[in-house]
Amino acid sequence: MSPLASIKTEAASVGESVVAYGKKFIGVPYLFGGTTPSGFDCSGFTQYIYKNVAGISLPRTTGEQYNVGKSVEKSDLQIGDLIFYANTYKKGISHVGIYAGNNQVLNATSSKGITLVSMNDSYWGSKYAGAKRVLAEKASAVTPNWFTDVSKFAVTYQAIKTLTDSKVINGYNDYTFRPDEQVTRGQAAAILNRVLGLSLQSSSKFTDVSAENSFAADIAAIQESGIINGFDDQTFRPYNEMTRNEMAIIIYRAFQSELPTIAAGTMYSDVSSSHWAYKGIIAVAAVDETGFFQKDTFNGSENATREAFTVAIYNAMNAN
Repeated sequence: MSPLASIKTEAASVGESVVAYGKKFIGVPYLFGGTTPSGFDCSGFTQYIYKNVAGISLPRTTGEQYNVGKSVEKSDLQIGDLIFYANTYKKGISHVGIYAGNNQVLNATSSKGITLVSMNDSYWGSKYAGAKRVLAEKASAVTPNWFTDVSKFAVTYQAIKTLTDSKVINGYNDYTFRPDEQVTRGQAAAILNRVLGLSLQSSSKFTDVSAENSFAADIAAIQESGIINGFDDQTFRPYNEMTRNEMAIIIYRAFQSELPTIAAGTMYSDVSSSHWAYKGIIAVAAVDETGFFQKDTFNGSENATREAFTVAIYNAMNAN
């Protein structure tokens, strides 16, 4: 399904949304007493996820969480149920995770941080102590009011909200934005043209862009304006992903008249003034008010993500 599809066409269950958002934090380290994305313990993780996705305030400790909700048989587990373990680091109920479906638990482990663990895991399987359901039985009827994989506390929240509200870029039908997914050249042309509103002045043909391609007019208009060029073999390669360097120079070409004059110098240790995308990289950094691009390196050879592209466009649109 295209990442440019409408977000609000098909409801996902709250349980699925809880798990989708929770998976965003896979790899976050375990921190005893941790309650934030900088580090979680088990109950801090479940408390954070349920609050941000479902608006449910769970108690702070594992033992207290075990006392809420409805007990569920192992054979009747649903995605989003709380899974409890006993006799891990102490006697009695001592650990909690989130059932993710397919016999897996989204679990805050001390060895791997947030990860997926099998219900049959040699260690965790023997510690299983029961499950509780704190979500409504008819969760599928509830519609999330925001993307399940973008925190409202993220530095990129305002950029993503502004551009999705204005339908410059859209989410998926499962209520995810998929910020880490890469952007193709065809998608970039379509997204930019929703902002610029360029009209095609003359016929511009690429051998790999048919008239039936949903982005054909956008690709032709963006190419004609010199923002995204084709290749010497008369192809556009609409399904090729683009790098962060390419993203930067594309943004610079698209919004050059709105961008301020940038003084020489770079904040990035991996970018020199002789770099072919230097002007674009410096412009992207100079107008960034979100903090997303305020890092020591630009990592220009990496693929541009939907999140990075959205923030770069948002910053350029609001440049002073």
